[in-house]
This record gives sequence, C-alpha cells and structure tokens, in this order.
Amino acid sequence: MAYRRTDRVVERLAETRERILSSALDLVSKGGYRAASVAAVAERAGVATGSVYRHFESKAELFAEVFRRASQRELDVVRAVGSEPGSARDRLARGFETFARRALRGRRLAYALLAEPADPAVDEERLRFRRAYRDAFATVLRQGIAAGEFPPLDVDVAAPALVGAMGEALVGPLSPRGRARDVDDLVASIVGFCMNALSREERYAHA
Repeated sequence: MAYRRTDRVVERLAETRERILSSALDLVSKGGYRAASVAAVAERAGVATGSVYRHFESKAELFAEVFRRASQRELDVVRAVGSEPGSARDRLARGFETFARRALRGRRLAYALLAEPADPAVDEERLRFRRAYRDAFATVLRQGIAAGEFPPLDVDVAAPALVGAMGEALVGPLSPRGRARDVDDLVASIVGFCMNALSREERYAHA
C-alpha cells in the first residue's frame, strides 16, 4: 500500500518550507545573497541543513523563490498604483515614485533584486520581472496616449527604456558602497526625468 501523507504532515511540511523562505528573505534583506548561506538559512529557520534541501533542490532554487516572492510583492504595489483613479500621467508618475521610494526604503533588498550578482536562476527571474514592470508601465502609457495625455510614443521602446532608466539610476545609491543621496531629491530627479522623456517623441535620422 502506497504511503499517503496525512493532512497534518502536509501542513507541517508547508509550515517548514514557509519558515525557510521567510528566513532566507530576511537574511537577503539584511546582507544580500552572500549572507544567506544554506547553513545560515537553516539556523535562522530552526531546521537542519538537510531539511532545506528536502524542500529546495539547490541553493539556486531557494534564491529564485526568494526573488520571486520579494519581486512579486513590489510589482503588485506598482500595478495597484497604475490601477488607481486619476489621469494616466498622474498614475504613471506615482508609479515611478512608488518604485523608487520603496527601493530606497529597503536598500539592501532592492539592490539584491536589481543588480547584485547572483545565480543564473535569479538572473532569469530578474529578467522576467523587468518584463512584467515593462508591461505594467506600457498599459498605463497606452491609456495615456489614447486619452491624448502623451504623444503617440512607441510604447514598445518607451516602456522598457523607462524600466531601465529607473533601475540604473537607483543601482548606485542602493549599492552598499554607493554615495549617499537625499532621498526626496533623488526621487524627484528620477520621476522628473522619466516624465520629461514622455513629453514628446523625437525621431533622429541616421547620419
């Protein structure tokens, strides 16, 4: 007769997996991926190192899941801002500001999500979420263009360019060795740059 896990066993396994994930996320938030060794995660979660590998085949799989969880939370917030009442221009500006302020509020985690060198599995997730942010901004951009709030921009170029501009502008200040910046000034500069980039579309001919 095949062994069948009881509901209590399934619940206990789920609780352990959640504790491992939460512990790993907490360690990454405080010290980046380097601080989240499997041994450190296990100790924080109160389990044996082998238990981590029973729930995650590798450290890369664990980190990828941590990345997904943290990134999805931030993406959901930005999407919610994009769905609020108001003009597309205002919603887009609030989306840029929300993205930047939340990153600067949780600097170490934001740096891990945006730029810290990591396993290729994390890089794959990073690319997937960059595309998700692109799509979120593209949706609001198209609404703004339809409403006459923006010129007829090439959204397929503008949306990923905005995501890239915000990320690059934040990497330096978020880096553990980055130069300190006034948060309000930095956020205002990022939002201003992004919104100004949408004020008109200029076409440049090849020389």
